[in-house]
Amino acid sequence: MTEQNDPYHGTRILVIVAALAIITGSIHQAQSVLEWLLIAIFLAAIGAPSVLWLERHRVPYAVAVLLVVVGMAAVLAVIGLRLGMSLNNFYADLPEYQARLQKHVSSLQTFLATKGIRFADSIQFVPVTPETVRRLAASLLAGLGSVLFEIVVVLLTVTFILLEASSFPAKLRAILGDPQRDFHTFMRFVYDINRYMGIKTAISITAGALIWIWLWFLGVDFPFLWGFLAFLLHYVPNIGALIASLPAVALAFIQLGIGPAVLAAAGYLAVNFILGNVVEPTLMGRRLGLSTLVVFLSLMFWGGLLGLIGVVLCIPLTMTLKFVCENNKST
Repeated sequence: MTEQNDPYHGTRILVIVAALAIITGSIHQAQSVLEWLLIAIFLAAIGAPSVLWLERHRVPYAVAVLLVVVGMAAVLAVIGLRLGMSLNNFYADLPEYQARLQKHVSSLQTFLATKGIRFADSIQFVPVTPETVRRLAASLLAGLGSVLFEIVVVLLTVTFILLEASSFPAKLRAILGDPQRDFHTFMRFVYDINRYMGIKTAISITAGALIWIWLWFLGVDFPFLWGFLAFLLHYVPNIGALIASLPAVALAFIQLGIGPAVLAAAGYLAVNFILGNVVEPTLMGRRLGLSTLVVFLSLMFWGGLLGLIGVVLCIPLTMTLKFVCENNKST
């Protein structure tokens, strides 16, 4: 029976749309749980190649998993300490930055006045008091305990995922009741996801390190903080690099003036152009099969659904959805 002669075709479409709406709403409501699960899967995908490398060098699989997870915990601890120190110092220096910004704005108003451009009222910023700084620092410390607990939960989840990864195909064959089932297509997809995450992580680390070194060379305060922000937002396609550059360039202008701010912006442009337009396409090739429009729409969709983690993982999530649809005749 064709779709034109099928009296239930419209009803089925409505049921599918309603089901998608319910699933989407449920995912959004479970965002707080799903985001940490996705982080654990993301870390497991990054750590899996290291586990396999250790296993190939005759390290027992369980020991390899333990070594990789301990390494992740050590890296996260070092990064967390450095970020905490940078944020605390940044909060302490806020009044000084505000005074410098007020001075730059007053100088700009004076310059524009010489050109015949005058403002009815001078621009004044609400002063940042020591009490405000103390409240910001207190809120940072208050959130530290919950963050540490969530990190422990994530690392435990990563451990269990990696321990179960090697037996997953056998268990899936048992569930399907087909001991000879071939998962070549699925394993190829998993390989592509792991390859994407590995390359993206390496490129993001490179971008963060280069930005860190460049800002340190220019003398911009807290270069590690801005380097880490560049590393994190480099996962976000199209707009992540631009967003990461804004606070560092603004701070360079407030702290050092227009010249260093231009140099800081030039450094961001050079790093993002070389890594984003030369290195990344060369390493990844055309295997993703996602157009620029699809990438941008997936960024908006997953970001609205899952928040920041959806923005960071929008490409792997879209690739997963694409794989499911490609391997189902009805889609």
